[in-house]
Amino acid sequence: MKRYTYYIIAMLAIFTACGNTDYEYSNYPCYFIFENDASRSAALASAMNSMSPGIFCRITTSGENHFLFESNQGLSDRPVLTAIDQQRTVRLGTYNETGIIVGYGNLNNPATFYAYDSQCPNCYKNTSLPRYKLTMNTDGTAECGSCSRKYDMNNGGIVVSGDSGDKLIRYHASTTGPQGVLSVTN
Repeated sequence: MKRYTYYIIAMLAIFTACGNTDYEYSNYPCYFIFENDASRSAALASAMNSMSPGIFCRITTSGENHFLFESNQGLSDRPVLTAIDQQRTVRLGTYNETGIIVGYGNLNNPATFYAYDSQCPNCYKNTSLPRYKLTMNTDGTAECGSCSRKYDMNNGGIVVSGDSGDKLIRYHASTTGPQGVLSVTN
């Protein structure tokens, strides 16, 4: 009997440890690799700094030879693409033109690095139209001008104001630091 109890406890631990990660990350394609040591974007570096949680940066394309980085703290940069950047495939979320948002949340220790789609997930889900670009606020929230939902980017993108609904579309992301490499993939 003791032996069976051990196996039951072990199986329960395995199933509860795995959790439900199916819904944590999106199935939408996203691919962005950027080496900030070459471009030195201050707006992006501030969001890639684990010692400055709560700062988020929207990444979009700006013309054929530039990216646009805009932080929720008012910084913005428009670096020229390097030769390596020009050779890479870039896919910035559900709608390439509205981009993605990256940054460290300020609720966990150590801080969690997040990458979100810049579209309102609920408006996009209801219409399949990519025209619901979120507005970032200095407090680490993002708002939709259409449905008036407010999302907490520091806390996994959950809805904190307005009608209930889906949390922000999240992508796999990592960074090697402010002047290092940013990788957002799905």
